[in-house]
This record gives sequence, C-alpha cells and structure tokens, in this order.
Amino acid sequence: MKVGEIAQLIEATLPLGWQESYDNAGLAVGNPEAEVTTILVALDATEEVVEEAIAMGAQMVVTHHPIIFRPIKQLAWANRQQRTIAKAIAAGVALYAAHTNLDSAPTIGISHLLATKLGLREEGLLEPSAEMGVGIGIVGSLAEPLSTEEFLGLVKRSLGIEALRHSTPRVESIRKVAICSGSGGGLIEAAERSGADAYIAADFKYHDFVDADRMILVDVGHFESEICAIDILFDLLSKNLSNFAVRKSTHSTNPVCYMT
Repeated sequence: MKVGEIAQLIEATLPLGWQESYDNAGLAVGNPEAEVTTILVALDATEEVVEEAIAMGAQMVVTHHPIIFRPIKQLAWANRQQRTIAKAIAAGVALYAAHTNLDSAPTIGISHLLATKLGLREEGLLEPSAEMGVGIGIVGSLAEPLSTEEFLGLVKRSLGIEALRHSTPRVESIRKVAICSGSGGGLIEAAERSGADAYIAADFKYHDFVDADRMILVDVGHFESEICAIDILFDLLSKNLSNFAVRKSTHSTNPVCYMT
C-alpha cells in the first residue's frame, strides 16, 4: 500500500475534520505515493523512534503527537526535532499523526479508554463539538462514591502510574469525574460546570492548583494519560491491514523523569 492510502484508511475512522483548530494532525513528512510494507506505531516521532523505524525497515511511523506542531523555519540539524525530520526524509520514512482527531473520536478516543479503565459510567462529553458524539474529554460517574484517598489510589492502580499531583482535597467523597487526556488546563471551567468532584488531566499549572475550589484536580502526567494511544492506533491499523506488518515501538518512553 501507499502512504496516502494508509492515511486515508486512518482518516476514515479518525477524520481530520475532528481535530482542533490549533492542531496539525495528518501526514507531516513523506511522499503520499511511496510504498509501505511496515508501519511503526509510537506516541511521539522522536529521534530514537525514527532510528528504530529505519533499523527495522519500516517506511512509515504513525504517532499520536505531531512532530510539527508549530511552524519551523529551517532543517539544519539544529535540534532534536530538526534532526528527526531530516533523518526521516533521508531514509524515506513517512511521519503521520492522529492527534486531537483521536482525542475527539467517539468510543475509541483516549478519554473513553481512560474512563473504562477507571470503571466510570459515561454520562457525556466534557467539551462536545458541533458533530454529534464527537468532542474532547469525558464526564462519568463511579458506581459508588469513594473517599479522596480511595479515589487517588484507584487512579494510580488503574492507569499504572507511580506518582501523581493533585490539589488540596475539599470534598468528602468523589462520585462524578471529568477526564481529559493530555493537557487539560484549558477545560477546568468545563469540568467545574459539569459538576465533577474530580478532574483528571495533565500539565496543570501551579495557579490551577491554587485556585482549585470544590473540585479536586488530579494531574496524572501527559505521557501517562496518553501512552494508551499506541494500543488504539495499533488495533486500528492491524484490524484494517491484513498481511501487513504493524509494530509497536519499544522506544516510546516518558521524556519526564522522576527522582523518588
């Protein structure tokens, strides 16, 4: 198959029209007419991931995060991003991303998967788009109310994380939960309007925690909240590409390091 045909296959399930206005999902690097026999799936198109693709003979890397998010003015090997793009071009490796169009997807979107892991009964979307069933984030309820300590323990166990940040608990129990995978600071007000007792996302700022009132903010980490995108994209490609090599990257690692 060709790069462009694989892009069309992905977009049949995850239309580019579902992405946010600031996003840059889709094919960022590569020739749409180039032939592909092996695809590597990763969270980010890092230098290590592209080198992994080259070593295994993959002609295409499909990620969640776009390698080009803001305009770049040169490809002069001046930083990791530029080196990665230059190496991909030199080796004929196409770079494709399904970003906020995956976040917004009904049923298979990342927040839906996180809600399932937490055992939530979904009640609606945190920020619906104009299209029915499409939108960013999930609002749902636990089967039974939990104390803050019990809830935070559930989050750690369910998402397989060792450390999280949270605001000062100001509620006795938690029943209703809002979730947004990745950076979710911009939807704090939406989570408050939903009546959530807790809001799970990543990349909260210091003053987000300072200003947190009734609702507890739970920052699980950007990588930790979105690493499951690899499984979603892998399943999507594998189910639609019979007799085709689709591989999960072994170099999708958290760029944030913790000392405990």
